[in-house]
Amino acid sequence: MKILIANIGSTSLKWRLFDFSNGAETMLHKGGFERVTDYPKAIEDCLAQLKTAGVIASENELSAVGFKTVIAKDVTGCVKLDERVLGAMEAYNGLAPAHNPPYITGIRLFAKRMPGVPLIGLFETAFYQFAPPAMMRYGVPDAWYDIGVRRWGFHGASHKYIAERSAEMLGRADVAARAQNLYVDGGQSPVTGAPLRVISCHLGGTSSITGTLNGVAIGNSLGMSPQSGLPHNNRVGDLDAEALPYAVKTLGLSVEEAQRQLSKEGGLKGLAGGLSNDIRDIQAAAANGNAKAQLAIDVFISEARRWIGGYFFQLNGADAIVFTAGIGENRAELRAAICANLDQLGIVLDVEKNNATRATEAVISAPGSRVKVLVIPTNEELVVARESKRLLEGKH
Repeated sequence: MKILIANIGSTSLKWRLFDFSNGAETMLHKGGFERVTDYPKAIEDCLAQLKTAGVIASENELSAVGFKTVIAKDVTGCVKLDERVLGAMEAYNGLAPAHNPPYITGIRLFAKRMPGVPLIGLFETAFYQFAPPAMMRYGVPDAWYDIGVRRWGFHGASHKYIAERSAEMLGRADVAARAQNLYVDGGQSPVTGAPLRVISCHLGGTSSITGTLNGVAIGNSLGMSPQSGLPHNNRVGDLDAEALPYAVKTLGLSVEEAQRQLSKEGGLKGLAGGLSNDIRDIQAAAANGNAKAQLAIDVFISEARRWIGGYFFQLNGADAIVFTAGIGENRAELRAAICANLDQLGIVLDVEKNNATRATEAVISAPGSRVKVLVIPTNEELVVARESKRLLEGKH
């Protein structure tokens, strides 16, 4: 069984090909294109690379093409991407304008190119469908909730991978099995040991923090849209509901222009005075004395600590805090700042281990730390491939 995972951006196409033959999980090929202007050609070139590499002789060898779809109206989980589902994604284009439209276009192009190959989407909201209702509601009237104004949560594939892998690293095969089977049995797999409490921090261009109990999410810092939670590279993060109408009236902006500024000029970029949306540039500027760049870093750290602290309280502590994604895996100094002065909560980093860890699995907490601190490179594509395989096998 060979499953191609296609990651589609507004100007990019990236892919990984997995082989699940004989019970193995093997990545056969990965690649990608940036600055894509002709998607049909990009898909054709992707297939050509797979054939040239000898990993497929024909696209008919593909059991499915999987997609890390984001959000759709009244649809979540792992599903076949038919026109009904694509229509549900279109209904929520406004909530994920940078993600849904290019995915819908790309999926339709894949369907046209290989009509006999199943196309499967694992929605980023799927991991939170079992979270306590009280953690997923806003204080809005029922009519608002009925049209989808609620906390959905995102980065589900990443946080699910962390839930599985952290449990394995902590010697909890029972919790790993529950996380692995979550979309099959709704979290009913037996857990035989003490409760396992993990807080996973996906910190990157878009950042989110999730609390998990026994492999099942209790909530996510991202809410109704990717515009919420922590400040992102150029998206605002959490914002008071009155801020948008106030700015529109006071600055004389259209709603559309205000939305554009919040999604293109907000977040770390906005805090840093428009300097950059890349944390590396912002850190370099801060090191050279740029006060706005330093403020951007300080706000990011403060918000990360706020969300980690919230889940720490909800979970009655934590057995592990996990850092993942571009910033979480690679920026030791930001991990150190987020975990600073938390010894009274049982969180103590090993300075040398933290500084030596970059994009690799590691335990970076000190030996006496009650809470383990881990770095685990995420693997969202593998999660999508695994769930696509389960769907094909009729387990969903």
